[in-house]
Amino acid sequence: MDYYYYYSPLHSISLLFVVALSVLSLAQSSTIGAHYLSRLLQIQDSQKAPPSDQVAAAYGVLQRLIPSHSSAFEFRIVSKEQCGGESCFIIKNHPLKQIRGAPEILLQVLGNGTPAKQLFYFLILHAFMLLLADESAGCLSRITGVTGGEISAGLHWYLKHWCGSHISWETTGGAQLYSLPKLGSLPHVQDDGILVRRPVPWNYYQNAVSSSYSFAWWDWKRWEKEIDWMALQGINLPLAFTGQEAIWQKVFQQKYNISSSDLDDFFGGPAFLAWSRMANLHGWGGPLPQSWFDQQLILQKKILARMYELGMTPVLPAFSGNVPAALKQVFPSAKITRLGNWFSVKSDPRWCCTYLLDATDALFIEIGRAFIEQQLKEYGRTGHIYNCDTFDENTPPEDDPEYISSLGAAIYSGMQSGDSEAVWLMQALLHSVPLGSMVVLDLFAEAKPIWITSEQFYGVPYIWCMLHNFAGNIEMYGILDAVASGPVGVGMSMEGIEQNPVVYDLMSEMAFQHNKIDVKAWIDRYSARRYGRSIPSIQDAWNILYHTIYNCTDGAYDKNRDVIVAFPDVDPSVISITHKRYDEYGKPVSRRAVLERERNSYDQPHLWYSTSEVIRALELFISSGDELSASKTYRYDLVDLTRQALAKYANKLFLEVIVAYTSNNVHGVVEHSKRFLELVDDMDTLLACHNGFLLGPWLESAKQLAQNAEQEKQFEWNARTQITMWFDNTDEEASLLRDYGNKYWSGLLGDYYGPRAAIYFKYLIESLEEGHGFRLKNWRREWIKLTNDWQSSRNLYPVESVGDALTTSRWLFDKYLQSSRAYDN
Repeated sequence: MDYYYYYSPLHSISLLFVVALSVLSLAQSSTIGAHYLSRLLQIQDSQKAPPSDQVAAAYGVLQRLIPSHSSAFEFRIVSKEQCGGESCFIIKNHPLKQIRGAPEILLQVLGNGTPAKQLFYFLILHAFMLLLADESAGCLSRITGVTGGEISAGLHWYLKHWCGSHISWETTGGAQLYSLPKLGSLPHVQDDGILVRRPVPWNYYQNAVSSSYSFAWWDWKRWEKEIDWMALQGINLPLAFTGQEAIWQKVFQQKYNISSSDLDDFFGGPAFLAWSRMANLHGWGGPLPQSWFDQQLILQKKILARMYELGMTPVLPAFSGNVPAALKQVFPSAKITRLGNWFSVKSDPRWCCTYLLDATDALFIEIGRAFIEQQLKEYGRTGHIYNCDTFDENTPPEDDPEYISSLGAAIYSGMQSGDSEAVWLMQALLHSVPLGSMVVLDLFAEAKPIWITSEQFYGVPYIWCMLHNFAGNIEMYGILDAVASGPVGVGMSMEGIEQNPVVYDLMSEMAFQHNKIDVKAWIDRYSARRYGRSIPSIQDAWNILYHTIYNCTDGAYDKNRDVIVAFPDVDPSVISITHKRYDEYGKPVSRRAVLERERNSYDQPHLWYSTSEVIRALELFISSGDELSASKTYRYDLVDLTRQALAKYANKLFLEVIVAYTSNNVHGVVEHSKRFLELVDDMDTLLACHNGFLLGPWLESAKQLAQNAEQEKQFEWNARTQITMWFDNTDEEASLLRDYGNKYWSGLLGDYYGPRAAIYFKYLIESLEEGHGFRLKNWRREWIKLTNDWQSSRNLYPVESVGDALTTSRWLFDKYLQSSRAYDN
């Protein structure tokens, strides 16, 4: 048996990992068609990167995460049979710590040269070590494992459960490694080791729109961090959509003679590619410069190479029928239909109403095959799993089930003609695709599961997914009990990342859990891991958050519509005020203002918990600040929790403005609106205290991808537009997608959200002082101008935080929240 490994010299831990690619079990999904998936998994297993490359990649993850301890771990890979045919990792204590000198030599040798040279030197050194070691101790042959991704997941498991460490996205506090013991003192596991099996072989990650809401401006440095994070979380089935425009450019230009200018109208701008890929729009934010195609293709090759090195299966895109308008001129007899309007105000043909090639046209399968083959030519390999959804947020030209079925069959035929082993990963169930050739994403299973009502998708294998986040909005929210008790947690399909780290920490762990988790006990351990120490008041605070913010059971999806970030575009008379003494469950509540929603005009802010309880949790957080203020993870959570409490308080203040207006109380409108605007400015100051809440990095990362001044201006406009008001608008009619991608970012509050609210309040006061109705058109005209001007502006914003989070949070708590406990939802 061949062994490939890196050795770390200081005794401690060997992480052994095995991947046995099995089919989804009956308890979690269907076994019908399972032998087809079994064959795919066997093919994928046979095509994985060489073991030495996988170990090197896992060692790279370790080196980037904890370089000070990289010498304390040994990684090995063997065949999957060593784990009894199951996908797993094994953690064991290292048996050769008593050999002086040898481990250092091994690490040095394996750290240099090609994989073949590393193996050659290892075999020589292995023979030397066998002479020195006690053969009865089992020596190196006792350590087993398979993929680099499983190695990384096992490393995280050990750091998390034995060292009390915590790993999250850098913007949400990063890694808490203060609790990691010094070299030579790492804790041992039990003598017979720890074996952790996956319940299912795949752990899915991403959403079709994550590429725009979160990844739009990433370079390789940022992508490398994300792939490290994926590996540590055990993710092995990520979407890999970067650079596909370069593939389409080559297919349409080289095979179908479509010009670059015609393709300029087909692709969206850099911040809107997700929606042009889904045929929701075309041209908006473009055109894409050739340098974008080139650099994104290079980036995609790096992404795929690293994913393959870690044993992941990247999910590549496929042809859904979305074609350039110019294809009609090249093939006049082709059956091409124009789709309907998608959220544009005036159905402007410059970017509205894309074109769909009919599934019955022979050209459909031909283009589908050409795209798959071009990807294979560029990338050199495939994991055989593809994703595309034809009518994602679009209406089919026909609602006949036979039409939908024929389209599905054509899409799959296009995949299969380019890759005979193709499997379609998608968000809906189509019976026209052969069993074993489709895996369904139950995309919103934590809140609106489909598997329960569809007899587990009628025998088609599926992946239970947590959607959780929409548009990358910043809102503390989650359903931890649902995540911890799902049939199995094997997919994260959020639209935006870098928020709510507690939710993703739990969800990632569920990929290795076979039973329900006691969330209360898990939360207690989480707070200790996240901050590096256990503090009773913080545990109490997190217990409150678990039962409030992270216990949303109303079934509503959490699209953030707080007044600050999603200001109402309505006449104030639409917002009626009622007073209730009892809630819908008959429980007494304090007098409160309730926003009544009028159809197509106003989105009511989502509130599913007691705000007074959350304020109490914040008070506990602040009281622990002197002990935890040095912690990056604590500072992030403190800012986020303070922001959450103040945002809900701002909703209350806005209602007080409306109450004063409907009572013809000019003084009340002036005073309450003044306090609202002051709160917005103060929140901007709060958000400036942490890098995770800054506008500057989003804008600067966009500009850094530009090759010249013209591109820099275009890219920055794309970045600013996506987070404010995008898609078309007129001078007096706002885009239907206004504030959809809203963010609580310092800079955005001070320069856009605050001034926008001030305009609205100005017209409220004018209405009362001059004795006329609210001039809605005037408000809209001035707001839209503010938006367009801000989107085109070029002012700079900080990329590093300023101010002390604890001091600022205490100040704002005393200023706004001390007297607000009487207010409850």
